[in-house]
Amino acid sequence: MSRVEPFFSVLIVNYNAGKLLQGAVNSLKNQSFKSFEVILLDNDSADNSIDTLDTEGLPNIRVLREKENLGFARGNNIAASHATGKWLALLNPDAVADPDWLQQIKNATERHAETRVFACGQLNMDEPGLLDGAGDAYFAFGIPWRGGFEHPVSELPTEDSLCFSPCGASAVYERELFLSIGGFDERFFCYCEDIDLGIRLQLSGERCVFLPHAIIHHKGSATSGRHSYFTMYHGFRNRTWAYIKNMPLGFLVLTFPGHLMLMLYNYLNNIGHANLKGMRKGMWHGLKEGWAMRRQSEYKVHPEQRSTWNLLRSMA
Repeated sequence: MSRVEPFFSVLIVNYNAGKLLQGAVNSLKNQSFKSFEVILLDNDSADNSIDTLDTEGLPNIRVLREKENLGFARGNNIAASHATGKWLALLNPDAVADPDWLQQIKNATERHAETRVFACGQLNMDEPGLLDGAGDAYFAFGIPWRGGFEHPVSELPTEDSLCFSPCGASAVYERELFLSIGGFDERFFCYCEDIDLGIRLQLSGERCVFLPHAIIHHKGSATSGRHSYFTMYHGFRNRTWAYIKNMPLGFLVLTFPGHLMLMLYNYLNNIGHANLKGMRKGMWHGLKEGWAMRRQSEYKVHPEQRSTWNLLRSMA
């Protein structure tokens, strides 16, 4: 008897998520839609979160153990290469999915038959009255943010709508599309790799639909620290990488001064509560290395696929 392929491959990339990982796994045990597999990749965690994990009730789960921390981007790419589902559903180890999360996404794939990218509603795990995000948005000057971040839950849209790209904590991609475009740019390691992929998908003519009823509860930056050196460095560097690397040249020339001004504003706005060294180094490496990345062909959209108008109209 041939093996029936699952509809979803749920990808979890873990790195020292501790007890939070068990919460993510438990939420998958409770899913009302059952046609899914779980591929859990561990980036050489030192907290025994994998060794003590209870996976009973998840018969279709594979655990991939790496010997070093490969980062979020490469970790998901490896997990995706092992996936057999039609759709990839990413779930952060510091997130918990509602019981009908996968069912809501499944229903959406039927409503939007030609859509191959979906974003999910994210609520703040620690403050349930606040949004963690309603899909990612992208400002024309190269600044991304999670739509509705820390706004009241009452502002969550009630119907499906378009957004720029999904947040990596709960992104949904058609597997063939994800693999054909090269997945996440592994040089990003973590942070803004979802935005970089979102730009490439928009340039390829894809659209992203936000699903307000496919809900996860997310504890953001639980393992890296919201204002740590690591977070500030990768956030500032990768934001500029994604912008310089992907923007159509004419639009890049017009908006680059504004990007510099917003970088300075973000730096000044974070003084007093964030790691300044990480921000400075991130900004410098972003500017220095972004132009070299632009000249490289890896993780770029083929010229015949380029849809500049699709990108520009999707920006906020």
